[in-house]
Amino acid sequence: MLSCPHYHSSFHLHRNPIAAVTVTTAAFSISASLPRRHNAQFSNDSSPAATNTNSPPPPPQPKDPILRTHNAKTASLLSRHLQLDSPPAAISQLPEFQQQVFPPEEQVKRQELSLVATRRAPRFPGSVSFDSPTASLSPLQTLFVKETGSADDDEDDDGGVDDETIIKAVEIRRKVTAEIFQQAMKRGKFGLTYASNLAAKLGDFLDFVMIEAAEMKKLRQFEGSSFNLRAKIVIEELEVVSLIRWLKHNELSYPKIAKLINMARGRLDTVKRLAVWLKTIHVKGEFLGPVLTKAGGNILERSIEELDEIVEYLESNGVKRDWMGYVMSRSPSLLSNTMEEVRARVRFFLEMGMNEKDFGTMVFEYPRVLGYYSLEEMNQKADYLKEFGISHQDVGKLLAFRPQLMGCSIEETWKPLVKYFYYLGISRDGMRRMLMIKPMIFCVDVEKTIVPKVRFFQDIGIQDDAIGNMLVKFPPLLTYSLHKKIRAVVIFLMTRGGVSERDIAKVIASGPELLGCSIVHKLDINVKYFFSLGIRPHVLGEMVADFPVLLRYNVEVLRPKYRYLRRTMVGSLQDVIEFPRFFSYSLEDRIMPRHKVLVEKQINMKLRYMLACSDEEFERKVEAILEKRRSLEAARLDQKDEHVGSLQLS
Repeated sequence: MLSCPHYHSSFHLHRNPIAAVTVTTAAFSISASLPRRHNAQFSNDSSPAATNTNSPPPPPQPKDPILRTHNAKTASLLSRHLQLDSPPAAISQLPEFQQQVFPPEEQVKRQELSLVATRRAPRFPGSVSFDSPTASLSPLQTLFVKETGSADDDEDDDGGVDDETIIKAVEIRRKVTAEIFQQAMKRGKFGLTYASNLAAKLGDFLDFVMIEAAEMKKLRQFEGSSFNLRAKIVIEELEVVSLIRWLKHNELSYPKIAKLINMARGRLDTVKRLAVWLKTIHVKGEFLGPVLTKAGGNILERSIEELDEIVEYLESNGVKRDWMGYVMSRSPSLLSNTMEEVRARVRFFLEMGMNEKDFGTMVFEYPRVLGYYSLEEMNQKADYLKEFGISHQDVGKLLAFRPQLMGCSIEETWKPLVKYFYYLGISRDGMRRMLMIKPMIFCVDVEKTIVPKVRFFQDIGIQDDAIGNMLVKFPPLLTYSLHKKIRAVVIFLMTRGGVSERDIAKVIASGPELLGCSIVHKLDINVKYFFSLGIRPHVLGEMVADFPVLLRYNVEVLRPKYRYLRRTMVGSLQDVIEFPRFFSYSLEDRIMPRHKVLVEKQINMKLRYMLACSDEEFERKVEAILEKRRSLEAARLDQKDEHVGSLQLS
């Protein structure tokens, strides 16, 4: 057994087999099985103390070789005591003493162990500090420098660092940095799962910590410290754990926290500063992460004064202070614009005739209209809308009413839609009417929304030109759901409403407004009312085919008119069946005044001739009837006089 105390240079060498000597940078190893004669020869050549006749008899020789590993200090003492500049020939010839060649897997494993468990150089008071040989290297190169070579020794195949080794070393350092970060999170009372999930998404931040830790090695006070210590100091100085806790408290998920920290890298203090400012303008905690990450790369470089200037300018143009949080949450890119860009965007809308109230309402309804699109794109869309014959002021009113138009693409949405409308026979004036009445139509997808509805109308027998006229007449039709609204109303009319399959196309083409009525709150109530009058379903279907709007009136409007017809005008139910348009005329303005005239003139007239005309035509009809009556009375008087005269002659 060999032993070497720390403060003695001598040691005892027993007569057991001696291990072969292998010199490395980290330890001095002896491992081999030598016979006693080799042991004696080795003792005679190296130390006279080994041949002392008074020494005790040697112990019995063990069957297995004894393995012994020395550290750097004991190995140096052994070498100095033996006074060997080179190992004896007998030992150097042994296979165990020759330089070992490790397989690639073993080399990678040893490299990981050496990088992860880097030992600190011995330091003690009064020692002399020399400049580190890695002081002139870049931070990244200091991660891979070896004690036996330099980072630039690429031409030496044995001692150089190739690209594959560098990549593996970087991965190892990154894993070490991630472990140090997770330990810091654990000390901050975070769970292991949360810390590991967050560390998996903090690749850029961990690289920043790794580079900063390598950069610290240039400093005199850290040149002898380990990488783990330096990385820990970097993480503590950045106060990233406290920032993560604050962001999590403000309802940010760990993917958003990771994205925000990666974007900020070393400027973590600006993240909290901006987040606190966003809360002052009423941005909710759940939107803090999206606002900061989607605002742009320069948001962390903006000062609070610049951001306050943007908010105050918008507030002066109609955007209320209480709306700012909602606006910035939906359009965070507005915060990355310069003040000149914000003024130019606001001026674009105000020059169209918008007042501050309309502008503020427009921005609140669709915040992306102000900060998401470029001025060039906004001008192109405004010019395209003017091609329908809309004036500059009307475009402003249109955008104030439906700002989502700015979110539509000219090439992908508007041009295919216009082409399809031309196919249906809709003129430019018809498109202008559709655009002004229901601008949302120009925001829908043609293939997914409009084409299926047109095909449904074609299937029930409506011609293409009639479909075009129907869409121009009632543009909101294209915004209704095909299965939940349009198809359901058609089925109701053909079953409950009594409309035949032959007349359904006529009903829908003549009264597309029926498709916008509620079945429960409108159509079914009206159908039940007509059934209560004694009208059968098939008769009601004929009435609807003659006058499709009949089912759109409220029962409160229908009931007084029918009561007046039956009680005052002494009409019958058949009169209503023959002329269902009777319910479309005003009771006070048309029905009662004209009925009063007929009563005064003692004229009996059907409802169709009484109501379906203008006041002038009605007066002419009444005058014609009176003239005819006078003529008949005159003819009757003449006939009577002739009869009297004939009687007198006879």
